[in-house]
Amino acid sequence: MTGPDTTGAPNRNTLWGRVIVQELVRSGVTEVCLTPGSRCTPLTNAFREHPDVRAYTHIDERSSAFFALGRAKATGRPTPLVCTSGTALANYHPAVMEADSARVPMLLLTADRPRVLQHSGANQTVDQEKLYGDAVRAYRTLPEPHVEDRTVRALRTAVSRSVATATRDAGPPGPVHLNVPFEKPLEPTPVAGDVPDDWAESTLAATGRADDRPYVVTTAGRPDLSAADRARVLEAVEAADRGLVVAGPADAPTPDRDALLGLARATGFPVLADPLSGLRFGDHVAADGVLVCGGYDSFLGSPAFDPTGGETAPASEAVPAPDLVLRFGASPTSKPLRHYLRDATREAGTRQVVVDPAGGWREATFTASDAVVADPTRLAASISGRVESRTDPAWRDRFRAAERAHWETVADAPADGEAPYEGQVLATVARRTPAPATLFVSNSMPVRDLDRFGEPRAADLQVLGNRGASGIDGITSSALGAGADSDDPLVLVTGDLAFYHDANGLLALPRNDLDATVVVVNNDGGGIFHVLPIESYEGFTEFFRTPLGVDLSHLARMYGYDFGRVHAEHDGLDAFADLFDAAVGAPGGHVVEVIVDGEASHRTREALHERVGEAVTEEPTAE
Repeated sequence: MTGPDTTGAPNRNTLWGRVIVQELVRSGVTEVCLTPGSRCTPLTNAFREHPDVRAYTHIDERSSAFFALGRAKATGRPTPLVCTSGTALANYHPAVMEADSARVPMLLLTADRPRVLQHSGANQTVDQEKLYGDAVRAYRTLPEPHVEDRTVRALRTAVSRSVATATRDAGPPGPVHLNVPFEKPLEPTPVAGDVPDDWAESTLAATGRADDRPYVVTTAGRPDLSAADRARVLEAVEAADRGLVVAGPADAPTPDRDALLGLARATGFPVLADPLSGLRFGDHVAADGVLVCGGYDSFLGSPAFDPTGGETAPASEAVPAPDLVLRFGASPTSKPLRHYLRDATREAGTRQVVVDPAGGWREATFTASDAVVADPTRLAASISGRVESRTDPAWRDRFRAAERAHWETVADAPADGEAPYEGQVLATVARRTPAPATLFVSNSMPVRDLDRFGEPRAADLQVLGNRGASGIDGITSSALGAGADSDDPLVLVTGDLAFYHDANGLLALPRNDLDATVVVVNNDGGGIFHVLPIESYEGFTEFFRTPLGVDLSHLARMYGYDFGRVHAEHDGLDAFADLFDAAVGAPGGHVVEVIVDGEASHRTREALHERVGEAVTEEPTAE
């Protein structure tokens, strides 16, 4: 459907809004995030009138932007954002930064005062030109409403191209900012002569392309290697006796999982799968021929896996460094993994090949030896279809044994006298979340604990997080946005600070009829700072750990969420599992708080890390 009539608009502003929305819908937009404001009235009304658009309404622009971000992470398509002028669009900025860094499609439609009011002291008039700087893939101030054929054609062209640029045009997906100035009247008030009587006679400008096609259809290519370059990569793969596939957090949309798994199957390389890579969970985990590892965050830091050739493990037990690493996705969450790759490349001469379709550089240790600009799916498929040799079976056996030692050690924790630890919460969630489902994890400790304690599982779980700029703002909103596109269960695991920080985001659930289970790991503020040297210095509690001292049940119930609480040390994690199972299987919003001792939890993590290292060193090849 074409939506509201663009030829019978009562005034030029209403026409402008309808043309913009019509082109967005024809370009594949099906949802929009709206926040209230006067200057954006023509856009808001046009979206409201269009029968093919679902509108999510939000009070807070920051929460709205992160909601749209989460939805784009889950779908690979932008959900346009609409706000009024002034400080409203500044609240989009944190989400814009995340979308830029994480390569997430985003389209911002920011209403503005007309140019004549700039630098005049007029109320709510600020300089909105290029507000987000280089964080956007493209910026344009759209022409002020003027019903003239060429101007409207330019408007349609700009809008349809903006969707292509946000998704994947000539570069990686990311934010696009369209600034949209409007003069009054903003409401659909009839204005005589505003829309010429002969307007309908201009077919292309008035109605756009036939058959509801976008005004400009963009066909985006995918970067591929020449035959000679593919042969060189293939030669390196076939020459490797000890190869690894490292899958970091995936871009949106996620690359073809089957292609990367086909590469692992053909080469025999173990796959070190970040929980946000799209490879940690799925039916392939139980399939023959693919070894998916999730315990590397512990065992790569053990003496047995020291790639520098040090004397920390007997020579007979030391695992040699890899001779080739194929890395896909963003930089891995795991610091031990990043350091292992750094040391292997720097000390042992490992060839580390970073594959990136946009030609970006996402390797902060600056030790990678090769940057390959190619579509990961095409490259993986081309290699797996031609490779004729496989990695050394003993190499796979060492990773298989280390993986098993890690999970057996974790299963026995905590030991007598040790407190329950936060990682158990993430392990329980990863194990008990019903499939299919969307699991969203916060930054700081939750994503790190999922990385170390979320065991690979043959279950259809879409696991997401904000690992671009890696902030704790907007986590709840992002998660609710990610779950809004599906009827599958949505689970969010977040910390108490992140939960409090995005309290406004909780309102999206009752306002938009969503379901979610929110697990809050409450270590009373800033548990990740126990990992840093600042823990031993004066002022740590007041200025870094920042305990909240807030009863989160009041916050949850204020927004209409059911609430349950578990004290891990006194109630045990079985009590959490029972509350979690009941919440995730019920409609509506549920908050399950797990109170843990952050410092004791970190000490348990440290002890467990040591025990994994001992287990890997003692039985390096046991089957």
